[in-house]
Amino acid sequence: MDDSALARSMYASDASLYRVPPQVVVVPRDTAELPAVLAVCREFAVPLTMRGAGTSIAGNAVGPGVVVDASRHLNRVLEIDPDAGTALVEPGIVQARLHQVAGAHGLRFGPDPSTRTRATLGGMIGNNACGSRALGYGRTSDNVLGLDAVAGTGERLRLGDVPGASGESPLLDRLRALAGGRLALIRTEFGRFGRQVSGYSLEHLLPEKGFDVARALVGSEGTLAVTLAARLRMVREPACRLLVVLGYGSMAEAADAVPAILPHGPVACEGLDSRITDVVRGRRGPDAVPPLPDGSGWLLVELAGPEIGPLRDTARRVVAESGRAGSMLVEDAALADALWRIREDGSGLVARTPDGRQAHAGWEDAAVPPERLGAYLREFEALLDGHGLFGVPYGHFGDGCVHVRIDFPFDRPDGRRVFRDFLGEAAALAARHGGTMSGEHGDGRARGELLPHMYSPEALALCAEVKDLFDPDDLLNPGIIVRPAPVDADVRVAGIAPVTRAQLPTLGLAYRDNAGDLARAVHRCTGVGKCRADNTGAGGVMCPSYLATREEKDTTRGRARVLQDVVTGHLGPDGWKTQAVHDVLDLCLSCKGCASDCPTGIDMASYKAEALHQRYRRRVRPRAHYALGWLPRWTRLAAKAPAAVSALNAAMRSRALRPLVAWAAGIDRRRSLPAFAPVTFRRRFASHRSPAGRNGEAVLFVDTFTDAFSPDVAEATVKVLEDAGYRVTITERPVCCGITWISTGQLDGARAQLRRTVRALLPAVRRGAKVVGTEPSCTGVLRSDAEELLRGVDAAAAREVAAATRTLAEVLAETPDWTPPDLSGVTGVAQPHCHHHAVMGWTKDAALLRDAGAEVARLGGCCGLAGNFGVEKGHHDVSVAIAEHQLLPAARDAAEDDVVLADGFSCRTQLADLASRRGEHLAQLLARHLPE
Repeated sequence: MDDSALARSMYASDASLYRVPPQVVVVPRDTAELPAVLAVCREFAVPLTMRGAGTSIAGNAVGPGVVVDASRHLNRVLEIDPDAGTALVEPGIVQARLHQVAGAHGLRFGPDPSTRTRATLGGMIGNNACGSRALGYGRTSDNVLGLDAVAGTGERLRLGDVPGASGESPLLDRLRALAGGRLALIRTEFGRFGRQVSGYSLEHLLPEKGFDVARALVGSEGTLAVTLAARLRMVREPACRLLVVLGYGSMAEAADAVPAILPHGPVACEGLDSRITDVVRGRRGPDAVPPLPDGSGWLLVELAGPEIGPLRDTARRVVAESGRAGSMLVEDAALADALWRIREDGSGLVARTPDGRQAHAGWEDAAVPPERLGAYLREFEALLDGHGLFGVPYGHFGDGCVHVRIDFPFDRPDGRRVFRDFLGEAAALAARHGGTMSGEHGDGRARGELLPHMYSPEALALCAEVKDLFDPDDLLNPGIIVRPAPVDADVRVAGIAPVTRAQLPTLGLAYRDNAGDLARAVHRCTGVGKCRADNTGAGGVMCPSYLATREEKDTTRGRARVLQDVVTGHLGPDGWKTQAVHDVLDLCLSCKGCASDCPTGIDMASYKAEALHQRYRRRVRPRAHYALGWLPRWTRLAAKAPAAVSALNAAMRSRALRPLVAWAAGIDRRRSLPAFAPVTFRRRFASHRSPAGRNGEAVLFVDTFTDAFSPDVAEATVKVLEDAGYRVTITERPVCCGITWISTGQLDGARAQLRRTVRALLPAVRRGAKVVGTEPSCTGVLRSDAEELLRGVDAAAAREVAAATRTLAEVLAETPDWTPPDLSGVTGVAQPHCHHHAVMGWTKDAALLRDAGAEVARLGGCCGLAGNFGVEKGHHDVSVAIAEHQLLPAARDAAEDDVVLADGFSCRTQLADLASRRGEHLAQLLARHLPE
């Protein structure tokens, strides 16, 4: 049981608009503890809310009493029956993990929401989740064969195909009698079409449905019973999949085509808007979106079956009958996955409008019968325009389900009224088209009050009677579905006063994407929880510490929630200095992975720097901030006394002195300390005369790490640049990007460093030179953070420098008359630096290696060292656990003569420390293979 400010802050919100702080958070280790938790809540009349991954968009995973996190420990697959095609699971199992286990038998769970990499089966059962492929495999309720649950009365219910099931129960007898007296009402109002998820699914209680109470509980949002285990129907993974992409002039035109496509039996038919793909291109570069057919709206139609030939025939018929403006068939799995990732990140990608305003959930997943979808969308767009609101519709068009995020003006005094008025009219519109308030996320706090638009008073009264049978004390998730909370109560972002630089003038960062407003910046986190997933399989980074600890506090979302409470005052006037802020940020590696991998673009590295800046302003800092944060200063002093370098290296190797050095620097004793190079690169380069280049000037950015510890990397870079026809220069004086100051929150010092650096580089930039970085973190600062930190004319100068700054691979890709050396026969793995991945992207490096003939597999994830993080006292074990996720196993598996590419100094250091393996910079690999 945890009643700390940290836990209450993290679990006060899910992926919805709502904030309801719990009294305590419980993280049970065994399902046997759940009945005991319920018994305590009944004894003390305390509400109980079950929570899985907290990805609910409707606000049905937050509550005012006890919140139970089932995801941490209640996550076992209890049984797989390959012959019967079933699985018995605990409620906290993540769907993607279930797929890993069941995949060994060729099985998967059919419904697959976009959050399947972190969504738990308990949450999916609570909401009756559907996802893209529900068109082919049905909703969660169609695939639940049995439930082991405890009703709000405390009665254990073993329903359907679960161990110990029996048909005897006083509660069920009363339920049977209740349903038997309302058969006509149930038949006419419940289960009218596939995506009618709102309210209770009472149609399963009909005699012709076999009085299936287990399925009736699916979608009840934890208001009737607590799930202990579930028996699921699994499906066979099809041998072949084929994706048909159809282009249309608008999303409404795409919706019009759906009825003609459905008879061909697609397993998925999804709508994708061009405004979403524009966001992806703007954030991740033009290559991030594969080529698409003509149009501004697309349908992604997936066909599946045992053989590809019949699928191609069906695809041709789909194209012929679709009325499309353009089309393409996708058989390449990687290309199809890239398109699906864009669609699945939709809720995060549309969380901001094109002009930067926050867009919100609230009216998120209404559904209408598919034949009504085109007409509904046109009226819905008109409704948005009538209220002066903006939203991008997309979603499960084959099921008539539409997702949208809307820029409700919560920053205005009348924001709540606009929100409430719009929801009422939107609900009435959906009902006029025979639709439902929710098509897969449930009603929660967002739509419960709107149910009278689609249900009669008699139907709602029946739902209330069912609730009172199962939970007479109204303890299970109160305020949801029955006796609902007002839709505009407890809205997290409503009425928040922006925390601007004018109100808090010590802010270190500009947050240019949020008009200088830190409150808006941290509230970009919508809670979709992608940071709880393992994103490394697709080359992602976020969130490395969570992959090591599996604790909510180590997710980007958990950190954002606490910072939201800081800027809104919920943690008090000393919010920056609270233990909650320290605890939630302590294991953040400042890797910047979230800046690219988070669909909403959260940049926790910047927010952590700001938090440290605020926490230690005019206060004594930890020793590591002086030793590691000021490292460039110490290396410059060492460079002035070369004779002392050997003594310093000896002291760091000395068994007697090393513990003292580690203590003084705040470094973990298990860490080795990097040796200074006998001669810095700048000293070596002083006598170098670069030939006149046919392709102009390249200013090599000589960062601290390369200059003092890895001068051979800079020498290799010079060799490659000169081979490519560039005259290589360096700045007259040593320069520093300030990354060590930034990562330790010493933003005033970072600003001073960057101001000098930008001014030193600007003359060369203005005469047409390119700035080439060797250390990815430093290159990333010049490309991004410099403009955030500087002001006025210096910020304008930083923009010029950023526009001229390149990685080595980027500058080589822009050099048309250069051919890479032949790397045929070169094999191995590459560990892209986190900042390289997040800020610059690694596509140019991958293309260069591929074109040169190398076979190098890209690793995902972080090396775990991340600058000062992995060497600081208290971080060693987590640092090693992160490295063990991908980097260290890959290094061990690599052959002795395989290359291990690692451009980052931290990555190479981690490899040397933990795997005794030499990492090689791209420049070194290329230089080794250049012709003599």
